[in-house]
Amino acid sequence: MPDEQRKAARDRSLRRTLIKVPLITAFFWLIKVLTTGMGETTSDYLVRRFVPQYAVVVAFVVFAGVLVLQCATRRYIPWVYWLTVVMVSVFGTMAADVVHIVFHVPYIVSTVFFTVVLAAVFGLWYASERTLSIHSIYTLRRELFYWAAVLTTFALGTAAGDLIAIKFGLGFFVAGIVFAAIIAIPVIGYWKFGMNAVLAFWFAYIFTRPLGASFADWMALSPQRGGLGWGTGPVSVVLAVLIAVLVGYLSLTHVDVDADELSEVR
Repeated sequence: MPDEQRKAARDRSLRRTLIKVPLITAFFWLIKVLTTGMGETTSDYLVRRFVPQYAVVVAFVVFAGVLVLQCATRRYIPWVYWLTVVMVSVFGTMAADVVHIVFHVPYIVSTVFFTVVLAAVFGLWYASERTLSIHSIYTLRRELFYWAAVLTTFALGTAAGDLIAIKFGLGFFVAGIVFAAIIAIPVIGYWKFGMNAVLAFWFAYIFTRPLGASFADWMALSPQRGGLGWGTGPVSVVLAVLIAVLVGYLSLTHVDVDADELSEVR
């Protein structure tokens, strides 16, 4: 085999081994929605149970710690990856809530602000790497761009969800239905009309945040606020258990890992 072909084969093998994100399966979207709901209710529980400023600082420290762990791993490890997503959800929710509650920024303003920030992250990412595909996450710089985008989508989704549910007065259940309908756009667009895969992914990814959060709020909040009154603590625990069970299943079965990548790791 010529040297160029051997080098190309080694590069492909290295990329497969270093891929830091799971395959996009039904499990990915299910766990993603569960983490968005858990992040919403856990954030609400912590800032009401403890001093909000301390809660935000602690959440940031834990988030930073698990992000360092995720970036330090050589490959995708389900529990590390999804723990990072959970902490992104908790801290991202707190960040968006702080903007509104502490600084009294209207929901519409914070929604526009986080939209601009996300556009800037995507712009810098593409200018640097010439791709926004999550299947290309095998360098530290791309991974940092990826997590910056993920964090911003959670903050944006929190602001947008509250805007629809509270400011527009639709309530959390109806808001959840609205966001479910919006997510159908990239799903149908990709499967039936050839929508760009990267665009469809990020479109759906952004709106899973307010989808999960709206239904979690609906379950947790009191009937006076349009909810079922189950409480933020119990809802957070149930969602955490469901996430743990699904992540455990992925860890055992490897159904969200490419077969070639798995063979390289083994």
